[in-house]
Amino acid sequence: MPSSGFIAHIDALKTNNCRSIVLCSGKGGVGKTTLTANLGVALAKLGHKTCVVDADYGLRNLDLLLGLESRIVFTAQEVISGSCRLGQALVKHKHEANLMLMPAGNPRMMDWFNPEHMQNLITMLADSFDFILIDAPAGVEDGFKNAVAGASEAILVVNPEISSVRDADRVAGLLSSQGTVDLIQLVINRVRPRMVEKLDMMSIEDVLDILAVPLLGVVQEDEQVIISSNLGEPLALGKYKSPAGVAYGNIARRIQGEEIPISDINKPAGFIDRLGDFLSTRII
Repeated sequence: MPSSGFIAHIDALKTNNCRSIVLCSGKGGVGKTTLTANLGVALAKLGHKTCVVDADYGLRNLDLLLGLESRIVFTAQEVISGSCRLGQALVKHKHEANLMLMPAGNPRMMDWFNPEHMQNLITMLADSFDFILIDAPAGVEDGFKNAVAGASEAILVVNPEISSVRDADRVAGLLSSQGTVDLIQLVINRVRPRMVEKLDMMSIEDVLDILAVPLLGVVQEDEQVIISSNLGEPLALGKYKSPAGVAYGNIARRIQGEEIPISDINKPAGFIDRLGDFLSTRII
């Protein structure tokens, strides 16, 4: 069970019983949006009313990963401008009734969207949800600053690569200096144990030594992530059994306060483990 101190800290982060968490990265292509989609599904499956907010107005891929692109009528742009009601823009997930998407507006929205707009949007959503996950654009430009303005927590997503870790270190520094985020945690994504063993990839310990950010979870490189993303069916839905799908579910449980051990995946799996992984990736 989590300690009473940890639970008290989590409770203190809630606004109107809602926790707003921004997922960010210094480098693009680290799997941040995929993680947002899967954590949204996983939290919803745990019974939490969850909203995922696409704050990456330049790329806007969250709807595709959730398979909801054809259901969008209004976006955050219309909500903020007063052209529609909040409920009209929210898109309910097809398989998880507890999950809603707030789609990103037109890329031209970047020209006038500011941190106050994000704060107002999150305040409106907070009355109806337990968790709000904000998918921030990669980097540290205005889009990042806008997304962070609506969050009290941050999940920093990084790959075990020098460039990704270096960029993430800058993001962590900015999150700390802004003072609006009270809790920063780390997810190390796309880890390849055999490359780590051959010293061709940074180990989990290497990343933690550099970033000095509490570790929330580790996600192994998994081809099922690509397949599920192309289908718009996040692994957290449970249609496929895979290492990444298990990792997403465990991260969601840690977010809600459970003490779930983080497996050591620095070591390559033996034959029996690999056989089990192969069998577990069959469609069920």
